[in-house]
Amino acid sequence: MIYLDNSATTRQRREVTEIMVKHMEDTFGNPSSLYQLGVDSEKSVKAARKQLDAAAGCKSGHICFTSGGTEADNMAIFGAAEALKRRGRRIVTSAVEHPAVLECCRRLAAEEFEVVYVGVDDKCRLDVSQLENAINEDTILVTLMHVNNEAGTVMPVDEAKKIMRDKNSPGVLHCDAVQSFGKLQMPLEADLISISGHKIHGPKGSGALYIRNGINLPALIVGGGQENGRRSGTENVPAIAGLGLAAEMACSDRKSEMKRIADMRKYLIDGFRSEIEDIIINSPQEAGGGTGQCCPSVLSVSFLGTRGEVLLHTLEQDGIYVSTGSACSSNKKGQSHVLKAMGLKDKEIEGTLRFSFGRFNCAEEMDMVIDKVALAVKRFRKLGSFR
Repeated sequence: MIYLDNSATTRQRREVTEIMVKHMEDTFGNPSSLYQLGVDSEKSVKAARKQLDAAAGCKSGHICFTSGGTEADNMAIFGAAEALKRRGRRIVTSAVEHPAVLECCRRLAAEEFEVVYVGVDDKCRLDVSQLENAINEDTILVTLMHVNNEAGTVMPVDEAKKIMRDKNSPGVLHCDAVQSFGKLQMPLEADLISISGHKIHGPKGSGALYIRNGINLPALIVGGGQENGRRSGTENVPAIAGLGLAAEMACSDRKSEMKRIADMRKYLIDGFRSEIEDIIINSPQEAGGGTGQCCPSVLSVSFLGTRGEVLLHTLEQDGIYVSTGSACSSNKKGQSHVLKAMGLKDKEIEGTLRFSFGRFNCAEEMDMVIDKVALAVKRFRKLGSFR
């Protein structure tokens, strides 16, 4: 099996599974309990919080554990809107955000908040001039993903905070870093950062929201007052421990691992260009962590004259797993809102595949991927039924 859909989810590390099983079978106490079994669980939660602090570079903030990136996005966006609604009603975001952000913004728009969507170019690079025009003294929240989940483009998160200062915006800057955490350095200027465990070979159902000191968000989930009153509910200790370990391991060799993946990505691009005519590389060519570059783990390609869904299932028969776009919106009808915002034509969107790399991929796999994709594309183009 060659798994190249790591932006959707990743295979969990064996070490993560082992520590989770330990907490399920041995350290299974409620962290709020006063006896030793509960105290041991509480210690595990504190240890994981320190691991996340170090991995995210949280020098002036704290971590609140959540059930994943979606909850972290909801907590940040709804919390900021509620906390700051008396200071303004404008929310600024991009047209290519994850549904976890866009759906929050749509709900707030229905509650008479003003939501401004900033556009992108054909490589999913944010229009900074539009961003500057959108942010004003009424802006209470700017929410931008760090890395786009379909194109892989790195967004100007830190630059957005500078614009907010220049425009005397009273708001906070939220960053959905689900696709970049463990791969790139976190934005230094973000006030709120969403993190997910299952994108870094950690457990599903685990995530966190980094909250800068001095920012007070009302609780999205109330009840027992866990997480210092920010997120009630008995802590999922096995998932939290697994998330902490996955984050620590991801960041221990982040730079060298991203260099390895960047080389693998370039090899795949070169192979596609050499073996297949009429393709469009939708992602930025240059891999890296700078604004406008592409996170090394993502590659979007349009194979003209084909249908991405048909290619996907053909490759699946060969044991190669890719995607046509975001897994979180794949069950919805309609074309990718990201690719449409990038200006791709319907036929270009129709023939698009996303290849996303992880720690368990190797360069040797790319030769087989190139061969099998080329065979599939040429076969369907020869049929001529998809042109």
